[in-house]
Parts: sequence; structure tokens; C-alpha cells
Amino acid sequence: MKRIAIVGGGISGLSAAYTLEEKRQSGTPVQYVLFESTSRLGGVLVTDRIDGCIVEAGPDSFLTEKPWAAELCRKIGLGDQLIGSNDAERKTYILAKGKLVAMPDGLMFMVPTKIMPTVFSSLFSWRTKMRMAAEWFHPPNKADDDETVARMVERHYGTEMVDLLADPLLSGVYGGEAAALSVRAVLPRFAEMESKHGSLGRAMLSARRKMPAALKTPARPLFTSLKDGMQQMVDALVARLDAHSLQTSAPVLSVIRQDNGWTVCAGYNTDHFDAVIIALPARAAADVLQTADENLARDLGEIQYSSSVTVTLGYDQKVRASLPPGFGFLVPRSAGRRMLAATFVHNKFPHRALENRAIIRCFLGGARDERILLSSEADILEIVRAELRQIIALHAEPLFARVYKWNSAMAQYSVGHLERLQRIESLRQNLHGLALAGNGYNGIGVPDCVRSGVEGAGKVLAEMGMWSSA
Repeated sequence: MKRIAIVGGGISGLSAAYTLEEKRQSGTPVQYVLFESTSRLGGVLVTDRIDGCIVEAGPDSFLTEKPWAAELCRKIGLGDQLIGSNDAERKTYILAKGKLVAMPDGLMFMVPTKIMPTVFSSLFSWRTKMRMAAEWFHPPNKADDDETVARMVERHYGTEMVDLLADPLLSGVYGGEAAALSVRAVLPRFAEMESKHGSLGRAMLSARRKMPAALKTPARPLFTSLKDGMQQMVDALVARLDAHSLQTSAPVLSVIRQDNGWTVCAGYNTDHFDAVIIALPARAAADVLQTADENLARDLGEIQYSSSVTVTLGYDQKVRASLPPGFGFLVPRSAGRRMLAATFVHNKFPHRALENRAIIRCFLGGARDERILLSSEADILEIVRAELRQIIALHAEPLFARVYKWNSAMAQYSVGHLERLQRIESLRQNLHGLALAGNGYNGIGVPDCVRSGVEGAGKVLAEMGMWSSA
């Protein structure tokens, strides 16, 4: 009987545990123990129900085009609980010159693919519009070295595009800055398109023309979630695991390579395993692996993280009727606000709010504003309400308010990230029976974390000859 330790009980660790549980139930001679330092499993996937509304403390959904989370949901019996975003209301605004301006039709992330909507948009200056037109003649360019997203976007469209779109969009996804994040790690398709086509706009249209007709107008929504919130996924996973194998309030201090296996030190207790899956943030993984390999720990420790704060406010029907249509708005850094973005949840996922309720979810923090975590909940609410008054003239008292703080929760894929991953993988392969999982490596979204957990379990099982295709 082989024994495998999983360190970390977020969605990555739970996905690894479920993979091992499947193998165990199918007759594979394997046991596992999952160690979680806190009193609950699921990490940032936390759902509250307040005043008849579903309130997400962490991620509220995941990208539909990344299949791994939805596939796992179907395997654990939640297929009929999957829901899509209300894309008929999918309009996003940018705060520009003190006003909310709708992003023009035809923008694919930040690449304009339709001329007229962009030309007539008040979002961009004429100088930027001229840069967009000239971008169609951009020559192919294959960068010798990694570069930041800001540098690439500026080369194609100018600084205004970085300020108004690239930076706010990446703040919303990564909690990071376009001036620090790696193009190759964050937007690999853009690097490929520039190398082959030169113009990103022409590349996008070329890719669209090659798509089958059935896919050009996709019926699938952009985002997918669960009817009763993202914690539904956690609860279903935990219910399918061996309860005796789950240890909460059990922080792991170190894992030590010993006797052809691994000794896991959790508090005053130690236990020996044939393999270990570290499903922690990379910097926490560095701490527990320090005695196993200093070089590996050093590279893991260089992966930076940003923190975030989400604030959810509930309002009545009068406020709901007064809000603009759409999913919400993004706030460029140049606007001088603490808020990064806001989502009108009652539009994005209508079922999460009663018909006479509005839910506004605000985001703060990120790489430039780590100090927001030091603020009290009362001070954070005051900041958010003041900025909502300024941005959308919202003066009403909320019916309810919740503040959630997430310290060092979002990995930052800085320039050189892919090269660092290569070093990490090379060093990991020298440590038989070790796998790494989590959002610090190849994607920060829920589907990416699910994939990393499943692949981590596959790697250690393959090394034991228990998995034919890891």
C-alpha cells in the first residue's frame, strides 16, 4: 500500500485528493492524507447567503473555455448545477475622465477587431485611434527575451491603451500590473500572434476566419458558475473524500526527503509517506521544502503574490433600477481611486439576487495597494462607499455589507516566469515522489488549479507505476 500526503486543502489539493480517491475506490493500493492549516477546506472558495442573496467571498465563477473545473463538477454530480453568465447583459465600462464609458464592441481582450465601434468610441483619443489603424501594418516581431505586457501593448497601441485597458483588465484577473507581468506567461497567444502576423488585430481576425462556422457565434457563456455558489464545488468534493484522510487545523512545518520517501512534520506529529503533493502558494511551498532542496525553495520563493479585498454591498430595488446595465466597470490606476473594479452581480448572475435586490461587488488591493489589508473593515467600507458616490452617484445606505480579505492570494507571473518554472521542474524531477500544485505555476483560475491538482496526483502515481498516462 502506497501512502501519499497532500499539503494544502484549497481547490488544488482537493482536486488531487479526489483523483487519488477515485484510484483508491477502483482498487489501486493507495492511501492519502490531506493536511490543511486552517479549520476549513476550500481555500478562497467561500459562499455566504445573506438576505436571500448568494454572496461570493472569493472567485464567483470561472472561464467556460477552460474545461477542467466544469469536468470535475460533472464527475462529482454537479453537472445539473452548472450555470452560465447572463451574457445578454455583458457590457463593461471603463472609468475615463470621471465618467463610465462602455468598452467598444469588437474588443477581444484589448485588441480592436471592429473599426467603426472603436472610431466612434469616446474612450480613446484620436491619437490612440490612429495608432490602432497603423497597428494593422505592424511587422512580425519575435522577441528574443521575455517582456512585460505593458511594453508589448505600448509598442502596438500606445500608452493610453495600457492605462485604459491592459492595466485594468490584468488588475481584475491577476491583481497585478501590466508593467510587471510577463507576456509569455500571461498572454502567450499574443506573443505567438505577434511573431507570426505582426499585427494583433489581423491575427485575431485571421484566427476567427479559420474557426468553424458553428463556433463563430458561440452559444456558451463567457463565465460558468454553480447555482448555489462556488463553495458548492468544495462541499461536493469533500463529501466524496475519505473523512478520516482529511486533517484540518494541521499546519505542515516541513517535508523531508527520507528513507526513499517523505517525512511530513505537522506540529508535533510526524508521518512517513511514499510521495507528497505540495498544493500551497509557491512561497509557502518554499518554506516547507527548505530542508529538501534549498535551490528549489529559492526559486519557489521568488514567485511573488498580491493580496486583494472584496466588498459586497446589497441594495434595494430603487438602487437596482438606477444602476447602468452591464456586468460592471473597471478603474484605471490613472483615475486615482483605491477601487480596481466593481461587478453588478444581479446582472452577471441574476439568480444570485432576489428580483428586488441589487448586489455590487467591489475589488481593492492588488500589487500597488497591499496596504489596504491593514485597514479596518469600517475604513474599507467607507472608502468603497465614497468612491461609489463619486463614480455612479450611489448615495443609498446598503441593506448589507461584507468585507473579505485575501492575503497573498494571487500569484504574479513576472518577466522570466516561464524560465523560472523550467528550473523548478528540473529540480523537482530530482526529488522522486514530489509534485507541486496551485496557482503559482501555470494559471491562477479555478480550472487551472483543478488541472494542477489532478496532474500532480497523476505525476506521483505514474512514478509508482500506478498511472499509465500522467
